[in-house]
Amino acid sequence: MSILAPEIETDVTNPVIRTVKERCRVCYTCVRDCPAKAIRISGGQAEVVHSRCIGCGNCVMVCSQGAKEIWSSVDVARDILDNKDNKVAAIIAPSFPAEYEGIDSGTLCGQLKAIGFDHVSQVAAGADLVAKEYAALLEEQPEKRWIASSCPAIVTYVEKYHPALSESLAPIVSPMVATARMVHETYGANTKIIFLGPCPAKKLESVREEVAGDVDLVLTFKELNELLAEKQIDDLSIIPQDFDAPYPHLGGLFPLVRGLLQTAGLKEDLLVGDVVSADGKNNFAQAIHEFETGSLDTKLLDILCCKGCIMGAGMTCDAPSFRRQAKISAFVRGQVDQYADKPEHQFSVDLSTGFCVDDTRVPLPTQTEIDSILRNMGKLKPEDELDCGTCGYKTCREHAIAIHKGLAETEMCLPYTIDRLKSSLKELNQSNDQLADTKIALVNAEKLASMGQLSAGIAHEINNPLGVILLYAQLMLEDLESESALAQDLSTIVDQAERCKSIVSGLLNFARKNEVVRIPTNLQDIIDQCVHVTKVPEKVRVLTNFTMEDPIAEFDGDQIIQVLTNLINNAVEAMSGKGTIRIRTFGRKLDVGFELHDSGPGIPEGNMKKIFEPFFTTKAIGKGTGLGLAVTYGIIKMHQGRISVRSNTNPELAATGTTFIVTLPRQME
Repeated sequence: MSILAPEIETDVTNPVIRTVKERCRVCYTCVRDCPAKAIRISGGQAEVVHSRCIGCGNCVMVCSQGAKEIWSSVDVARDILDNKDNKVAAIIAPSFPAEYEGIDSGTLCGQLKAIGFDHVSQVAAGADLVAKEYAALLEEQPEKRWIASSCPAIVTYVEKYHPALSESLAPIVSPMVATARMVHETYGANTKIIFLGPCPAKKLESVREEVAGDVDLVLTFKELNELLAEKQIDDLSIIPQDFDAPYPHLGGLFPLVRGLLQTAGLKEDLLVGDVVSADGKNNFAQAIHEFETGSLDTKLLDILCCKGCIMGAGMTCDAPSFRRQAKISAFVRGQVDQYADKPEHQFSVDLSTGFCVDDTRVPLPTQTEIDSILRNMGKLKPEDELDCGTCGYKTCREHAIAIHKGLAETEMCLPYTIDRLKSSLKELNQSNDQLADTKIALVNAEKLASMGQLSAGIAHEINNPLGVILLYAQLMLEDLESESALAQDLSTIVDQAERCKSIVSGLLNFARKNEVVRIPTNLQDIIDQCVHVTKVPEKVRVLTNFTMEDPIAEFDGDQIIQVLTNLINNAVEAMSGKGTIRIRTFGRKLDVGFELHDSGPGIPEGNMKKIFEPFFTTKAIGKGTGLGLAVTYGIIKMHQGRISVRSNTNPELAATGTTFIVTLPRQME
C-alpha cells in the first residue's frame, strides 16, 4: 500500500503565478519562502500548485533566476482600452507613490489618460470608507473577534488553511472593491474598471464570486509599465491632470503596516491588547494559528501578508522599504492638504461581503507513515534528522509530510542525495575497476588464443621429426657400449630430445586441443585428493577451508587436479619451500570456485600482466619452462571459467602473498 497521498489537483480556472521551466534551477528557495507551501517539486521542476496558491507572490520575489512569473493580463487590458465603445476607469492603489518615485502624480494621471483611460481615481478613497466600516464594526459588535479582510492573500489563506476562521473574517470589502463600487455609482454601472496595484493576489480577489463584476481586470505595476512602454508615451508631451473623484483623505496610509488602524482612528494598545498587528510571511501564519487556538486573544487582528503593500510582488522599484514608506507618508500629507476644501461625497455603496470555505488541507500522515518516509531517506535514527533546511522545509519531518502530500521528493534532501552520490560513485569506481580487469583479461585472452593456435601448429610440426630423432638416437645407443664417448653423446641427445618432447607436450596442453570430459564432480573432494598426493616440503603447510553447501559442478576432474598441482607447485616455489598455503572454496547459484593464497613475497606489479603468457618465467634457466600458468589458463578457459590473481609485495600495506581465484560454472553453457 502506498504511503503517499493522492496527487493534488493543479488545474484551476484563474492561475496567478506560473513557472518558466527552462529557468528553474530547483534551488528550493521558492519552497522555503512560500507561506502556503503551494510549490510542488515534481520531476526536478518547482511548479506552483494553483489550487493551494494564495497569490502573495513571495516566490516571484525570491527567485533569482526569474523562473516564477505573475500571469500577464496586458493583452486583455489592451483589448479593453482599444475598444472605443468602452468607458474605462483606472483605480490606482495608494502604494503608487513608492513605485513612481520619479514621476509626479499629475504626470502619471496624464499618462494613464493618454493610453485610453477615461477616468483615474485613487483606491485611497475607498480605503477611507472601509476604515470607517471597521471602526463601526468593532463598536457595534464588541464581543466578537475579527481578522481584517483587506489583504486578499490573507483571506485566501484563511479560507484554504484555516477554514474554521472564515466566519472571523471581517465582512467588509477591500478598498479596491469599495472604490470600484464608488466609481460605478459616480460614472455609471457600465464603466469598465481596471485596478492598478502592487499585489498579484488582487487578481484572485477580482474573480471571487462575492465581488464578481466590481473589477473587470487587475494589472500589477509591472504590467502597467509594460503597457506604458508599449504605447511609447512621451512624458514631455503629457499634460498633467488631477485625479478624478472620489477623493481620498487618510486612506492613502493603507499600504503601510498599521495604516488601516490609523485611518480608522484605532490604536494598537499593548496594555489593552484589543488590536494586534502582524505582517510578513514569517509572522502572519503564526499569528493566525495563535488566533485560532485562542492564545492570541484580541478583538481585531490587523494582518498583512507582505511587509506592507509597498513591498508587493508587482512592484518594480528597488528602493528600500523605509524610503518607500517615507514617499507614501509625504504624499498622503500633501493629499490631506490638497483635498481639505473638497466637499465629502456621500456614497450609498454596499461595503459588506461574505467568504467561503475552500479547504485544501490534506490529512496528515500517521506517525508510521512519516517514519517509513524518513527511512526511505536514510534517516533511521533521530540523530539522522539534521533539520538543515536545504530542502525548503524547516525540519525533516515537515519534509516527510510534504512528500506524503505529494508536494516534495526524497531527492530534495541534500544529505540523502550526497549519500546516494557517494554510493553511486563507489559503484561506478567498482564498475570501472571491473571493466579495467575485464579489458586486461580480454587482451590476455586474445593474446593467448593467438599464441595457442601458433603453439598447436608448431607442436604438431615438430612432434613427428622429434619422434624420429629420439627413436634413432635410442637405437644407436643400444648398439654402443655405455662407457664410450659416442654413447655419452647419444645419451645427451636422447635427454634433450625428451626435454623437447616435454615442452611440445606442454604447448599442446596450452593450446587445449585435449577434450574436456565434464561430469558432475565434488570440487572439495578434488582439492582434498590433490592436497594429499602433491608432495610439499616439510616447512610448507597446506590449510583448507570448505564452506560450500553444494560443492557439485560439472568439470573434468583430472584437468582441475592439474590446475591445482600447478598452482600449489608455483606457491611452493614462490615461498622458497617455507610458508603457508590456504585454499578456500566458495559457491553460488551458477558457479563454484576456490581461492589459493600463499604467504610468499608476492608478484611484482610489472609481472602481473605476463604471468599467463607461455614461456614467461622468473625461475633460473633449466628450472622451468614457463608453461605451468599458461596451461592452467588454457584449462580454465576450456571450462568456460575465469582465473584472476591479486598480489601484494609491500609488507607495510599488508602481509605479502599472492592469491589465485578460480571460478567454474556449475553447468556448461
